[in-house]
Amino acid sequence: MSLPVADAAFDYAVIGAGMAGASLAAELAAMAPAGCRIVLLEAEERPGHHSTGRSAAFWEACYGGPAIVPLTLASGKYLRDHGFLRPRGALYIGQEQDTGAMERFERRFAGTGASFRRLARAELLAHIPGLRDPWCHAIWQPDCADIDVAALHGHYLSAAARSGVTLLTRFRLMRLHRGSDGWTLLADDGRTVQAGIVINAAGAWADGIADLAGLPRKGIQPLRRTVAQVRTDPAATAELPLVLDINGGFYFRPEAGRLWLSPHDETPCAPCDAAPEELDVALAIARLEQVVDWRVDAVERRWAGLRSFAPDRLPVYGPDAGDRTFVWFAGQGGYGIQTAPAAARMLAEELTETARSAMTERVDPQPYRASRFG
Repeated sequence: MSLPVADAAFDYAVIGAGMAGASLAAELAAMAPAGCRIVLLEAEERPGHHSTGRSAAFWEACYGGPAIVPLTLASGKYLRDHGFLRPRGALYIGQEQDTGAMERFERRFAGTGASFRRLARAELLAHIPGLRDPWCHAIWQPDCADIDVAALHGHYLSAAARSGVTLLTRFRLMRLHRGSDGWTLLADDGRTVQAGIVINAAGAWADGIADLAGLPRKGIQPLRRTVAQVRTDPAATAELPLVLDINGGFYFRPEAGRLWLSPHDETPCAPCDAAPEELDVALAIARLEQVVDWRVDAVERRWAGLRSFAPDRLPVYGPDAGDRTFVWFAGQGGYGIQTAPAAARMLAEELTETARSAMTERVDPQPYRASRFG
């Protein structure tokens, strides 16, 4: 089947206008030479409908593991300087039998640059009123902060637009063809664009985009994560930190007098418009009631988002080993928001052959390269 003539030609086509695609498009546009044309393609009616719009919205240096810490710390200054962070603090808590887990956490993150210290139970009670007796161990992270995700996403979309990036919404990609003069991208409504370089920032759909390009998958698996907004008695205070189970069984934090609560689930599923399961919401509430003596009066909202991981749970950045005109910016798990500034700038610097900036100079890109998969 022959492809129609492209409606417009670009140097870069970025697939996906969530946080990943928006941040990278903005950074590329700021570094690219004059006359460079960039298009940002979004399948939905508006950007950020999926994972970006459903984030638990926190910046926590240790979230994602030691290999993610450099990206998180490198992004922190940008997020603070632009007013996207609000101080919160985080507590990893455990019971008596979790002493070993606490020690392993400290060993894993020692020397990474992340700030943390152990707390005694008396200090722990000062942070979490109503804490039940079994919870006696804690690691305090003072630098944890809430992220204004909508503002950050809007910031990158606005920056991209000011730099001349074209945003096309409802562009549901059906075909992706590599010809001698570049890539032709065909949407289900017949629109086409042509680009010299395609950037796959499609989140949960990233491996599906590789299928369309005729390139090997990276094994990027979407995992469903559930969050519920609950009303409690007593009400969640604004001073409550982010509270996480050292064993990964739950987390919760306050939001406008309510509590955002998750069972920290990671349920494999196909790329989709994720919806919460009642069982996961009930599980989150049951786990909360084992931690504090608060009463849950109502579940006011519930939602689910997709966190997408490569097999080694590290991001997938950079040109594909089989075709360097196909670039990956995917597999960012649950930390794509908090690492967006450094990750996007680092990849944009590589693609435009721009010297490393102060933000990225201490981040080693090698562990994240797409080419590691061969």
